[in-house]
Amino acid sequence: MRDEEAVRRFVEQMAAQLAEWGFPRMAGRVVMALTVADEEALTAAELGERLGVSPAAISGALRYLTQLHMVVREPVPGSRRDRYRMPGDVWYEVGLGEVPMFKTLAQLAEDGVAALGGTGTPAGARVARMREFYQFMQNELPALLERWKAEHPD
Repeated sequence: MRDEEAVRRFVEQMAAQLAEWGFPRMAGRVVMALTVADEEALTAAELGERLGVSPAAISGALRYLTQLHMVVREPVPGSRRDRYRMPGDVWYEVGLGEVPMFKTLAQLAEDGVAALGGTGTPAGARVARMREFYQFMQNELPALLERWKAEHPD
């Protein structure tokens, strides 16, 4: 049986942790509210009611999550309202989106190593280590995500 108070605490704890990592707090609350909903999709009013905030308070979060492709907006037939849902395997999709970021960070770090005079300086060596990490992630993440997909088919 679902414990709504425990679910509410879970949503808030996850949102707080995501905020610690730099994710906007309200976006974290919204994505977690959608994650724990038994319904396929919710309106902004329904999300606001579940989170104890006005629909206007979550509109920015919905816009942000839609831009990240973590949330899909769908019109409600015969209404001016929209419903919001998470795509099927959103965490996989978000992971795929990280690969280009790692490539960009590795390229920027390469420029940083050159700007610092190479790996012979302490700062150059630190930035080179950063570059190596991002290159590793760029190379390894696609295979890891493919393993996930193979083990968790739609």
